[in-house]
Amino acid sequence: MGREKRIWYPGAEYHVMNRGNRRGDIFRTQQDYEVYLMLVAKAKKRYPFELLSYCLMTNHVHLQIRTIDIELYRIIQYIHFNYSRYFNETYNLIGHLFQGRYTAQIIEDDEYSLITSRYIHLNPIKANMVALPIEYQWSSYETILEDKQSKFVELNRDLILNHFNKERERSYQKFVEEESPNKDEKFTEIATTIEDEEILCQQ
Repeated sequence: MGREKRIWYPGAEYHVMNRGNRRGDIFRTQQDYEVYLMLVAKAKKRYPFELLSYCLMTNHVHLQIRTIDIELYRIIQYIHFNYSRYFNETYNLIGHLFQGRYTAQIIEDDEYSLITSRYIHLNPIKANMVALPIEYQWSSYETILEDKQSKFVELNRDLILNHFNKERERSYQKFVEEESPNKDEKFTEIATTIEDEEILCQQ
């Protein structure tokens, strides 16, 4: 039985998730994180797309991507095939690095886009890795707040910040850090859907 074809159209936006095979680590050293981000940058040149948010966790990745005129599978295939090859060669391994097919949740409205970005940046908090999202090195949060582009990959921060009319960076920080997600019904609904997708990604 063939795989169900993902929904795609020019300009489609997605929350992409993938984790290590058997929940194993996919990043072991600082170099690993850097190589992954450099491959995202190379993919942007080869298959142009906009990167809105990202977070690289020890054993899984979150990418928020808006396509232009290239289907998503080409983008992710390029990144993950080349990263898997790098990882296996570096650590003298064979076999699959990622656990099955990546999940890609389509984002079809502005509110969903913002909440997805918040969910991505709160991942290190949820995992008790840092106290504040700005403290986590391998996410796009600092870039969005401080216009401090990563030296490895460029982020289109305006696609997130333009949802706010004034004091954009401060408003986004408040949206992420100060407004309790537990009181936000829309956040709870979307986060539950995202977590359901993550469970599918683990199976």
